[in-house]
Amino acid sequence: MIWQGRFDGDDPLYHRVFQRVSLEDNYNNISENDFILHGFAVDEGVKRNKGRVGAKDAPDIIRKNAANFPVVNPEFILKDFGNVTCEDGNLEQSQTELANKVAEVLKRKGKSIVFGGGHEVTFAHYSGIKRVFSDKKIGIINIDAHFDNRDIDPKVGASSGTGFWQIAQEGKIHSLHIGIQRNSNTLKLFDTAHQFGMKYLLADELFFENLPNIYQKIDDFIAEADVLYLTICMDVFNAAIAPGVSATAYNGIMVDPTFIHWFRHILKNKKLIAMDIAEVNPSLDIAERTARLAASLGNEWLMI
Repeated sequence: MIWQGRFDGDDPLYHRVFQRVSLEDNYNNISENDFILHGFAVDEGVKRNKGRVGAKDAPDIIRKNAANFPVVNPEFILKDFGNVTCEDGNLEQSQTELANKVAEVLKRKGKSIVFGGGHEVTFAHYSGIKRVFSDKKIGIINIDAHFDNRDIDPKVGASSGTGFWQIAQEGKIHSLHIGIQRNSNTLKLFDTAHQFGMKYLLADELFFENLPNIYQKIDDFIAEADVLYLTICMDVFNAAIAPGVSATAYNGIMVDPTFIHWFRHILKNKKLIAMDIAEVNPSLDIAERTARLAASLGNEWLMI
């Protein structure tokens, strides 16, 4: 049993997350504003992208690390619909499966949260959102060191690094990438970002004195969107706090007060309907630091 933790009592004042989770398989049980969780236990895209595999094992470990958090939102409820897997290497089929499930959630006005898995989850999650909001402008905020806008190599297929290129092929993309590293993206990827109109904030810009400008860029971006989707790649964070990722970052961002300010600012926006957390690799983690951080970031939205 993954969802278990310290039991202090049945009174709601004592509740922890595991006491508010129900395991579900019927999408008709979803009510408006319910948080609906899927695991994307897939890292075929990381493998195709020549990364270090292992992220497919992350969803259950992130769940375990989220289970014991205290419930501070009296209205909180989480319905867990299990994991999407990829046992045969058919990434595209797994992405379609997740997209179908996400669409079922959003049609019922639930809020979609996904624990990855590799960052190939982005195209899958977005595809589910697009099916329901095909007539709306979908804003995507990507907290990541990388643009993930590589074009697809026909010999390899889609990967964890092609999600935003794939999205751009379906029409004009509206995305804001926060935490981009100059030493993690070639000039070609920066050029592609400019060609697609992808907006970004470099990791170097995420300091306290720059918060007014960060807020302004986030607000201006969200103002142009009808609905908002947030995706987080854990390799954006410093290796000291996120060692368990495919591509560690010695100069990655820290979860300091500056980060918390602008991160919560995004989470509080009423347009936010979907969020995922990708690239936790338990086989490379130290004392589950990365999984614990990922669980904490998800919990920020659950308890907002």
